[in-house]
Amino acid sequence: MATAKRPNHLFKNLNAKVAALPMIATALVVFIGCTIWTIVHSFTKSKLLPKLNFVGFDQYERLWGTRRWLISIENLAFYGISSLVFSLVIGFLLAALLDQKIRFENTFRTIILYPFALSFIVTGLVWQWVLNPDFGIQHIVRNLGFENFVFDPLYNADIVIFGVLIAGLWQGTGFIMVIMLAGLRGIDQEIWKAARIDGIPKWKTYIFVVIPMMRPVFITALVLIAAGIVKVYDLVVAQTNGGPGIASEVPAKYVYDAMFKNQNLGQGFAASTMMLVSVLIILIPWAYLEFGGRKREQ
Repeated sequence: MATAKRPNHLFKNLNAKVAALPMIATALVVFIGCTIWTIVHSFTKSKLLPKLNFVGFDQYERLWGTRRWLISIENLAFYGISSLVFSLVIGFLLAALLDQKIRFENTFRTIILYPFALSFIVTGLVWQWVLNPDFGIQHIVRNLGFENFVFDPLYNADIVIFGVLIAGLWQGTGFIMVIMLAGLRGIDQEIWKAARIDGIPKWKTYIFVVIPMMRPVFITALVLIAAGIVKVYDLVVAQTNGGPGIASEVPAKYVYDAMFKNQNLGQGFAASTMMLVSVLIILIPWAYLEFGGRKREQ
């Protein structure tokens, strides 16, 4: 009796592989191809149009010798670290409160999540009005009798980044809250019952039991927050346009201005390449934690 030949693995799930070809082509040409093209031209002296006139690392030396770029990196570092910490802490605390099965939970969840539905442009314009000293918070408080009250972060170069941070947290914390709430709802109720029977305080249960169990949720939230931080642009443009002066400059705005306002493509490509490096610094540890950990568990 003749044995049946095994099907060639190349033709296994052929329909799915054919359907994936457009996606694969898009990834190779648009994402990988354009990324390589950008990196190559970052080593050139391209101005208005891209040209393969190589100048080595001159664009990078000029980039890191520019005060505006250094300020944008400082702002991004401060905004990024603060946004990561406050988004995770506030998002988790809000999720923990909503997880108590409070009345009108859906209403509160909708209200807190609503700002995330707005674009950063709208968010920036809203908070530009709220923080305006002539008719915003400062004006309202002074009308209540506190005439010496001062709160004008968008007009103070020393604290302008705090105004941007407030708007960013208002817009994005609700989304982190929803992610955390989904993670909390996935915790087995038997764990809470066992903790109550053993007399363990609720706050200790959160810190030593629940949060370690929610590690994948925290990693996902961390990556989402970090990706939004690196490319922050429209919020700054809507609120301050990089001002006062260059006090609230960020890397994404530096790239845009270099390429389209100053018509210096080489400098813009170098800056965007450095932004790509920062994204890889985020993605590589995440991929290691996410996939490397799974392999070790197997």
